Amino acid sequence: MTRTRAQIAQRLTRSSGALSTAALSRMEVDMPWVTELPAEDRSFIGLIVQAGIKSFIDSYRNEKESSPLIAEVFGVAPREMASEITLEQTVAMVRLSVIVVDENLDELLGEDAEHARSALNRYAREIAFATAEVYARAAEQRGAWDARLEALVVDALLRGEDPETISSRASALSWDVSGNVLVMIGNLTSRSAMDHVRRVARDKNLGCLCAVQGDRLVVVLGGVDKTGRPANTVAEAFDPGPVVLGPVVATLTDAKISADAAHSGLRVAHGWPDAPRPVHAEDLLPERALAGDEDARRALIEAVFAPLAAAGGSVLETVECYLSCGSSIETTSRTLFVHANTVRYRLKRAAEVTGLTPSHPRDSYTLRLAVTLGRLETPEL
Repeated sequence: MTRTRAQIAQRLTRSSGALSTAALSRMEVDMPWVTELPAEDRSFIGLIVQAGIKSFIDSYRNEKESSPLIAEVFGVAPREMASEITLEQTVAMVRLSVIVVDENLDELLGEDAEHARSALNRYAREIAFATAEVYARAAEQRGAWDARLEALVVDALLRGEDPETISSRASALSWDVSGNVLVMIGNLTSRSAMDHVRRVARDKNLGCLCAVQGDRLVVVLGGVDKTGRPANTVAEAFDPGPVVLGPVVATLTDAKISADAAHSGLRVAHGWPDAPRPVHAEDLLPERALAGDEDARRALIEAVFAPLAAAGGSVLETVECYLSCGSSIETTSRTLFVHANTVRYRLKRAAEVTGLTPSHPRDSYTLRLAVTLGRLETPEL
């Protein structure tokens, strides 16, 4: 005797508990990872299976072509489950539940099984799409939340907030880089640049935090070496325009030092039209000092002028004379009444103590400014 759809649905409803139990038991055998989940997550899986079977029976009874499956099936579980159980695992659970129901239809419905099986196949396709939508929404929400948190972390770094707060927020973003850190800043003209930067950083196995500050893109890189490499490669992903690298610091919570230098450098980068891209903030010390950056002024005095003054052997005097004589060794030797080789030796000594070569145009500019600042600071020398 052929039963009506309502009668078949009623028989399925009476068996729904047994079907749910059979599906869960099968999962524990075929999917060992289910038994390793926390008790709360396992209970939610049970609720999802029960809701899924009930939703199928309801759709069959009412002859629905489609149904609001997300609300009916996944509404019983929190969205956080999407971060604990992968989409692949969820699809496998759904597929197994459908298989278990299908295997029991003949015993439950007899000659009516084929009619219900056809409806079950349609339902299986719908539930698959619903599952994918749940994970897509969860990923979108998680991505939006991560972006807001990432911006908060970078903002906290730039303002020098409490290190514990910074570390706590960064750990929520899975920042576990223990190596050197630097901050790089460049212009932002397209939103795609941020995604490009992240991809390059990920390819280089670098920790990466990005945030937009007005028309600038601020990037915190972790895991660079002591010279900042491979930050140069990441800089290529920035939009056109200058990109400035701050100095390398030891930890994420020290990143404000690097960020301050990078910000200062970007403000004056246009003052050196031939600057490389990216350019280190330390290489922009002359422009930064002229723009009123006290840290840059102090750095020039301490890293350039002071070593020259302490080198002895009239090194400072020779450098000043050499720069004033148009970088001519012969003119310098005549002015100082010393042999040209003596001038060469003193200039070599100056390069050793400062890292700047007096005969190099850019280095000579830096030396000249550093010496001027040092003279203003210590007029008695």
